[in-house]
Amino acid sequence: MLAVKVLQEQGIEVIGVTFESPFFGSGRARRAAHALRVPLRVVNITEELLEVVRRPKHGRGSGMNPCIDCHALMLRGAAEVMREEGAAFLFTGEVLGQRPFSQTRGALRLVERESGQDGLVLRPLSAKLLPETLPERRGWVDRSRLLDLRGRGRKRQMELAERYGIEEYPPPAGGCLLTDPAYARRLKDLLEHQEEVKRRDLEILKVGRHLRISPCTKVVVGRNALENEEILRWEEKGDLVMEAEAYPGPTCLIPAGGNEGDWERAAAICLRYSDAPKDRPGRVLCHGRWEGTVETSALPPEECDPLLI
Repeated sequence: MLAVKVLQEQGIEVIGVTFESPFFGSGRARRAAHALRVPLRVVNITEELLEVVRRPKHGRGSGMNPCIDCHALMLRGAAEVMREEGAAFLFTGEVLGQRPFSQTRGALRLVERESGQDGLVLRPLSAKLLPETLPERRGWVDRSRLLDLRGRGRKRQMELAERYGIEEYPPPAGGCLLTDPAYARRLKDLLEHQEEVKRRDLEILKVGRHLRISPCTKVVVGRNALENEEILRWEEKGDLVMEAEAYPGPTCLIPAGGNEGDWERAAAICLRYSDAPKDRPGRVLCHGRWEGTVETSALPPEECDPLLI
């Protein structure tokens, strides 16, 4: 938002571009564009980003986040919009040193080079600390009116926001699920056990408990009524759904049905998290890939907990 204002002060027309995927949404950007009254293009990069997550050229951060490769992918996408709109250059709101992995001097340079937009990416908030770009050299942008922000502190940014009359702005955290430890573990497990991954598979990682029974069988267990509904919303043909008979409890989903030899253990997990008595066998109703009933005993916590992803 500040970068937009800095350029608008020079009379430069700005078009917003943001990206969305199962790992992050476009809500913040939509609100910011509305507040700034600038047009916004929203681009979904799920398929391209999933390939980058699987095989990052430049490694990952603390989770499953391939920030360098992801930022380069976004700049390539922004460059397509730039050409479609007849725009002259790209800019971002990045600040030198604000992120230890992706916003070092070397990382910013690497992202620019990997995106194929050498010299066309301006960072207005830290431009005076970075090499001169093509827009500056050609006089499209007045370098003297750009900024020299660096580091993780936000005092100057907050002062600028007040000056520009920006009252609502997002917190510094990026909101990317790839940096979330729990989601990252589930995604790593998914990619290790499943070659073809669909959007549904990525969305359902956000819901419930996930337990890995075998290489072919994973159980997603709802933790409350809302999660039970969400799990059923993502059910597909070929999945197996389990619920305890006669007692409140979770909806359990086995994507693609898993291995038939694992169904009894999955039913035992379903009983473990239900209100069914634990001192005697219970019945679990199944539908989807197979219609029927499994009778078994609840899996003891000491056997269940190690299966949690």
